[in-house]
Formats: sequence, C-alpha cells, structure tokens
Amino acid sequence: MKKENISKKILNWYDNNKRKLPWRNHLSKKQMQYFTLVSEFMLQQTQVKTVVPYFNNFVKKIPNLHKLSKVNNLKLMKCWEGLGYYSRASNLKKTAKKIIYEFNGNIPNTIDELKTLPGIGEYTSRAIMAIAFNKPIIPLDGNVERVIKRVFFLKKNKEIAKENIIKKKKFFGESKRSSEYAQAIMEIGALICKPINPLCFKCPISNQCKSFQKKDFKVKSKNKINKIKYFKAEIYKNKNKYLLIKNNKFKFLKNFLIFPMKEVERKEFNSSISKKINIKISNMDMKIILNKKNKIIKKTNSYMLDKKNIKSQILPSFTKKIFNSVSNYS
Repeated sequence: MKKENISKKILNWYDNNKRKLPWRNHLSKKQMQYFTLVSEFMLQQTQVKTVVPYFNNFVKKIPNLHKLSKVNNLKLMKCWEGLGYYSRASNLKKTAKKIIYEFNGNIPNTIDELKTLPGIGEYTSRAIMAIAFNKPIIPLDGNVERVIKRVFFLKKNKEIAKENIIKKKKFFGESKRSSEYAQAIMEIGALICKPINPLCFKCPISNQCKSFQKKDFKVKSKNKINKIKYFKAEIYKNKNKYLLIKNNKFKFLKNFLIFPMKEVERKEFNSSISKKINIKISNMDMKIILNKKNKIIKKTNSYMLDKKNIKSQILPSFTKKIFNSVSNYS
C-alpha cells in the first residue's frame, strides 16, 4: 500500500475517533503553542487521563507564557501539586522566562533551539515541532514505538534498537496535516494498539501489520529495572503535629517538605520491628521504616505541621502517603 493511502486511512480514523482533549480545542496560534508546551511538559512520565484535570486548572490560573514566567513559585507548585515529578514545573517556568527574554516571547520553532530550553529533550522538542508548528515529524513516544514494533513484528534486540525503530518510521510517510497526523499515530497506539489486548478490528492499518497476520501481539522491550532502596523515616509527633524538613539531602523531591529520613542497609530494614511501607517514586522502589520518636528535637529547616493543615501546604504525594500511614500509628 502507498504511504499516502496509509496516512489517509490513519487521518480518517483520527477524525472520527480522536479523544476530546483540552489542548486540541480550536485555539489561536499563540494559545495553541502555549497549550502544547504545557501539555507536553505534563505528559512527560504521566498518562493523558491523569493530566487533563491538572492541565485545565493550570491554564485557567496561568493562561499564557507571560503569566507563567512571572508566577509566584507557591502558586506554580500548588497548580502542579499531585502531578508529581515537580522538577517539570520548575523547568516549565524557567523555559517560559527564557522564551520571554531570549526569544522575544515566541516559542522557538527549531529542534536545536527548543532543546536549549530547560526540561526539553529529544522527544518533547519533536512533539512541539510536529503539533504546534505542523512540521512533518513523527515523535517517537512509547505508543508510536509499540505500533512500529507490531507492524514490522520486531522481536530481536537488534530490531528493537532505537536507531532501527527510527528508520522504520518511514512506513508512515508524511501528510500536509502534520500536526494532526503525528497525534493520530500516537492516538492509535494509545487507544487501539494497546500493550495488552490490542483492538485490531478497529485499527485502520491492521492489513499492513505483521503481528496481526501472525496473531502474535507480544511486544519485545528492553527491561527497565527499578532500583530497590531502603530508608528509615523518623516520625516526630507532638499532639497532632508532625516534624517535616526541607529536603536538601536527596536528589528526589529537592527542596520539598519530607519526613526526616536516611538511607539504610537492607539488613537494618529487615531486622526492624517498626511499621514499614513501600512507595514507588520515579525509577525507584522505596522500602521505608517508620520509626516513631517520642522526643521532639530541633532540626535545620524543620517545620511542625498540623495534620489538619495539610491541604494548605505544598506537599509531594510521597509525604502525603507517609502522613496517611502514620496518622493512626501509635
């Protein structure tokens, strides 16, 4: 089948089946570029269905680049609270400031210039180029990668190497509707070519798919191994108040309020009789001892927080999970 027919089939499917997402609304050129920037930052490491309510709240309170470049950090983090990976929010503001002062308020429209902005790498730069500037680029996210692996039935390590996957993108060809075409291919991956139980009977390109022909849909991927680390959190409580500290010790959740804690050996974790919890953060599985302390001590950058005031503070989900675990801990 000719590549132009593949693009027509995919776009026809997209026109009839795409999700209604707030950053896809009919917008002015300037607004669309801003919405694309914000949504792409939020979509790093986070699923679409999770992002939508955060995105709507964010653009309502911070509606454009100028507002974002000058927003109070407290307000910024409050808008991001619960979405996780908070460095994205900091980088988004830094990017807005750089665009205002170095690019005259215009989001740059080349990959090289986009990659000079904080928090924007290979994928995000290409996504912005395709979606916001209608350039004939197909960003390689996990959804597109999965579609390619199935279409070509790629199973061997050499076949699933990034360089080979990029070469195989030629299969899709191009379209004058580059922005929608890039989103359409990603949408097929998200809604049709799902990791488990793909909906091949709805797929516009199933006739070109070798995995469909072989009825073998298992996707080969390089294993990502989460690091397992062990910690001891010190729980200092006075009535309903708990001691938190500003984190300047660990690389994760830098400058956020956490319970005082230290990394320990597995042996110490296993031998402890205190309450224990597991929390997954980024690429790390954290196994944490909750060590109750009876005597409050003074710690640098510490803060006594009443449980009833949690909502008024900017706390990462990590800290909230520990709060929930220790609330009835006696």
